[in-house]
Amino acid sequence: MKFLFDLFPVILFFAVFKIADGNQEAAHALAVQTLGWLVAGGALTPAQSPIMLATAVGIVATVLQIAYLIVRGRKVDGTLWLSLGVIAVMGGATIYFHDEKFILWKPTILYWAFALALFVGQVGFGNNLIRKVMEAQIKLPESVWPKVNVAWMAFFALVGVLNLFMAFVVFKDNFSAWVSFKLFGVTGIFFAFIVIQTLMLSKHIQEHEQGDA
Repeated sequence: MKFLFDLFPVILFFAVFKIADGNQEAAHALAVQTLGWLVAGGALTPAQSPIMLATAVGIVATVLQIAYLIVRGRKVDGTLWLSLGVIAVMGGATIYFHDEKFILWKPTILYWAFALALFVGQVGFGNNLIRKVMEAQIKLPESVWPKVNVAWMAFFALVGVLNLFMAFVVFKDNFSAWVSFKLFGVTGIFFAFIVIQTLMLSKHIQEHEQGDA
């Protein structure tokens, strides 16, 4: 459920884009009516409308995520605040300039921000942020935690690069394909990384448990 909750804005972005892309005339009318006042020059083409609507929904969905947690009295993770900041800035620029290039950069900026936060936390403050997130679920030897932090740091940095490659090289003329990659491709990559990392850490987890025993 938490995984689906975290993916909520991405899923809505995907769904709204696909529906709007298949009904561009209706999407154009809706985009002009709801977003026209936010667009520089006030002019949107039918082809741009699905992107604009999906971006606006993505921003609203992230705001609703945070509002839901606050109303329920739950802690809002720093990653969610960061995600809101990035999508508000890059999504807002996408709508204002009616240019999808800004939203294409959004995942990369977010992943690189995560990587930078892990680096600064470890090197600048001696604070292993990945350990703080994962330690409640798994116990590892002290010497292993810095390696796990570096692995996640490298992963976020590389996924950020991969997003740019897919957005501006592989799918440079096919925004719809990039939207599908953003949901299914990146999610699959995250799952694969977690599975691989779990298998690699399983030995250390067993050793640590035996040591505690």
